[in-house]
This record gives sequence, C-alpha cells and structure tokens, in this order.
Amino acid sequence: MQLNHEWMRPPPSRRERAVEAGASAVLLIVAALGAGELAQYLALAQHYCIEALVEIHTESEAEVALGLGATLIGINQRDLHSFEVDSSRAESLIATLPASVVVVAESGFTRREAVARAAQVGFDAVLVGEQFVTAFNIADEVRSFGGFPRGAR
Repeated sequence: MQLNHEWMRPPPSRRERAVEAGASAVLLIVAALGAGELAQYLALAQHYCIEALVEIHTESEAEVALGLGATLIGINQRDLHSFEVDSSRAESLIATLPASVVVVAESGFTRREAVARAAQVGFDAVLVGEQFVTAFNIADEVRSFGGFPRGAR
C-alpha cells in the first residue's frame, strides 16, 4: 500500500498528483481537521477509490471518525504535543473500537517485541517509518517485523 500523507495540504491538484503517482491510501488526521473537513476528505477518497487511514489520538477523535463512517483507523502512539510514545494509550483506545474496523498502530515501532505486543492486543497492522528507512538491510528489517498472530479485541 502506498500511503500519501500530504493529501490534506492545498492545492487540490496535490490530490490528483498523489492518485496519478499510485497512492492507494491517504492519511487523514482527526486532530488536524474538523468534522466537516474530515467528512469532505473521506468523500474525496471514496471518489478517487482510495483508502482513507483516519488517525486518532483520543476517544473523542475515535467517536468523530466512527461517526463519519471510517473503517480504517490508525491509533498514533505518539503524543502530538510532547512527541512521547505511549503504547498503553493506544492499547486502551483499541478496546473502544468495534471489531468491524481495521485498526493500525502508528509510531514508535523500533523493536520486534513492540510489534508482537501490538498484534497480541488486537491491532490488524502497524505503521512503521523511520525504523525501516534507517535500517542497514531494509528487506530483512521488514521481514523481522512480520508473522505475529493477531489477538482478539
């Protein structure tokens, strides 16, 4: 999946370029958008036939995302203000989401054990960035982060 994280920024032509470049998903951050804007971007993603990964940090953001019909939700473990990673917050938030939603744990994955823990508590996927980009052998690093059975939510 190719995720475009600049889709929310103007100008609108950026969205068309992302789709033309092969983006299959966009990242929509509830904390950066009001409910009205989020609804518009979800409709645009549907129009372009691409997935929308809707990022949340709190229960109230989860309610907004679910209320607008989001079915792919990312829980960012990184606090947007302090930039500290707290996996326990993400673990408590996942418990508030329905099983019908695909849930992605985001940020702070630097060890295989953290990925295993995310799978154990029911995350469907993890979003890893810096760890792979800085790895000596990216392919080996990616392989090492996979293969964990997902636990029940």
